[in-house]
Amino acid sequence: MTVGIWTFAFDGKKIGEVRTAAREVESLGFAALWFGEYRGREALTQAALLLEATTTLTVATGIARFSERSAAAAEAAGRTLAEAYPGRFTLGLGGHRPGGGGSAMQNYLDAMDAADLDVASDSRPRRLLAALGPRMLKLAATQADGAHTYFVPPEHTASARETMGPDAYLAAEQAVVLDTDPLRARRIAREHVAGYVRLAAHQRTNLRRLGYTEEDLADGGSDRLVDAIVAYRSEQEVTDRIRAHLDAGADHVCVQVLGDGPEIPVDGWRRLAALVP
Repeated sequence: MTVGIWTFAFDGKKIGEVRTAAREVESLGFAALWFGEYRGREALTQAALLLEATTTLTVATGIARFSERSAAAAEAAGRTLAEAYPGRFTLGLGGHRPGGGGSAMQNYLDAMDAADLDVASDSRPRRLLAALGPRMLKLAATQADGAHTYFVPPEHTASARETMGPDAYLAAEQAVVLDTDPLRARRIAREHVAGYVRLAAHQRTNLRRLGYTEEDLADGGSDRLVDAIVAYRSEQEVTDRIRAHLDAGADHVCVQVLGDGPEIPVDGWRRLAALVP
């Protein structure tokens, strides 16, 4: 059971700053560094740059969008990184194709497995799927090594573990705010939740599945929902929330430290490192 860092803050930053941040994560003792793929660098290329900049840190895509690259390209890139950096790369895959659903991901995984590659090593990275609902969680357990869940409270982690069984790897993201100003901390937490509740239909579907009501989802999210998704009221709440995911069945918790602005939250990572073993 380990703790890592999850971030979207690398988008728009110079690669030297990003590589320095990765070395900071490693020096602080975190097990892994996760980053999203949205409108920034191509995920597998950035992973290679971060792996080269560090020596022991696991680098994970959280997630690389499967719609952006062919299955053969994803398989080849993953194997290349696994060969060059044994045990240090995790390939998280996810995203959406219009009308595709889970069948599109299953077909993609089949094509990855069937890729005809002439490579010197049979090394493969750990392969995780972005998964929330039962169908994708079962696919993650049967055709991948496990799941990477995002924007979820610990009760979802418990449900995911039950759905996938004891052997699949489960990495749960947890958003936190480490700001000593309680009003600012709550505003940052609410803005984070509001962005997903308003724009991400799959996140709303998952929250309804967990018992959150239309009232909880209205106007950017209820107080109950904000409190469930983001740990922000005290340092003790942050450590308790991480422990709750681990106790619920997560093998790894990747913590997204939310900041008041676009900068890489290195100071927050340092504060977090002092709170967790």
